[in-house]
Amino acid sequence: MTDTPKREPAPPRPATTVLLLRPSRRGDTSSPLEVFMVVRHHQIDSFSGAIVFPGGKLEDADGDKRLRARSGGPDRISDDELKFRIAGVREAFEECGVLLARKRGQKALIAAADLKPIEDRWRAKLAKDEASILDLVEAEDLELATELMTPFAHWITPTFVPKRFDTWFFLAEAPEDQVALHDGSESTDSVWIGAQEAIDEATAGRRTLVHATQKNLELLAEGGTVAGALAQAAKRKVITVQPWVETKDGKRYLHIPPDAGYRNLVREMPPQPGAVPQTGR
Repeated sequence: MTDTPKREPAPPRPATTVLLLRPSRRGDTSSPLEVFMVVRHHQIDSFSGAIVFPGGKLEDADGDKRLRARSGGPDRISDDELKFRIAGVREAFEECGVLLARKRGQKALIAAADLKPIEDRWRAKLAKDEASILDLVEAEDLELATELMTPFAHWITPTFVPKRFDTWFFLAEAPEDQVALHDGSESTDSVWIGAQEAIDEATAGRRTLVHATQKNLELLAEGGTVAGALAQAAKRKVITVQPWVETKDGKRYLHIPPDAGYRNLVREMPPQPGAVPQTGR
């Protein structure tokens, strides 16, 4: 009898997730932060029905060299990181209609009145892969506000999960006059919610959170305000998190690295075969 060959782990797909932040009271920067989250469509196999941050897989065009000249703060951002930030700008626009960009030569981000015709021309095309982010910025003469995206976390899905992602998380303050709204296809609902409130609602069974989302909400809650969260993220070294499983006394536990800045590093996994916490957005 021959042993069953051990299956090689699926390679993780590069992806970006964006945590759009705003004060809970409009115009009051000292008020607790809220983060924009969407509910994944029930017909999508990745995190169906869960509440997640907007984001998605990188596209080839996100790494186009021509985009460096149309990105904010390019001298301080490596090519590899820049493509993840660009993907984040694109995904935020596709999934919730927020465009972190400005007319080239200007300092202010695009106002809502100027954004509407751009959204009408481009949002659906980008979502359907009928156009790229490069097409958008060249046609509208834009500069992407990549310098406003602060690296927050880096998670890689565990090797035992069939569908894996190599995901960078970024914080960004949402433009005050742009309206974030779910796209109606990948996501079916959306909410601005406090980080701790989202955790509490999941604990009470009113919402579903995947493991990575919950851990990053816990980390985000420590910042308190938008400015506090951005300042903490800017000072913290981002450590790659790839959870692993250990078995003890017949139970399986999911671990994350102790030096990545999170609390509660161990989580007991459900006892049912195949019912494992996933990591993603």
